[in-house]
Amino acid sequence: MAPHSSARPKAELDLADQLGHELVRFVRLINRTKSQVIKQGPDGIERMAYAMLFTLIHEGPQRASWLAESLHSEISTISRQSSLLVQHGLLERQSDPKDGRACLLAPTAEGLRVFEENRKQRNQWLAEVLEDWADDDRQNLNRLFGKLNAGIEKNSAQFADNTEVSQARGAST
Repeated sequence: MAPHSSARPKAELDLADQLGHELVRFVRLINRTKSQVIKQGPDGIERMAYAMLFTLIHEGPQRASWLAESLHSEISTISRQSSLLVQHGLLERQSDPKDGRACLLAPTAEGLRVFEENRKQRNQWLAEVLEDWADDDRQNLNRLFGKLNAGIEKNSAQFADNTEVSQARGAST
């Protein structure tokens, strides 16, 4: 989504348009599927709470402010969700060894168990979705999806840098 100074060939833009259409369709389908799964879930934990749990399991204990930045969310949302996760026994608050006045959020053993249970369900569902695919196609999908994500991460960083520069220019004029 970053502005780019050079014009792209029409064929390249047409392919990008087709991919954009499929990505929007993909996101809609994933959101619909997640909504259905959450409605069925016995724990009543919201999607943002699962995203927090996922992030803390993969990144380790973190401050709420870091989580808000990482998940592109408001600190009030993170605070509300972390309280819910603590009440459910999925997260705990730990003192920050770098600053005793602050606390870190960390998954509990129950949080890890719930995460792993959800991960197994997700993997089962994905395996069913891809069961008719050839092994090479599944391998290629993983490889290309990883490549797409890396490209998005790279260009997202450039977009953030361009936005900061534009905002700084706007503030100085």
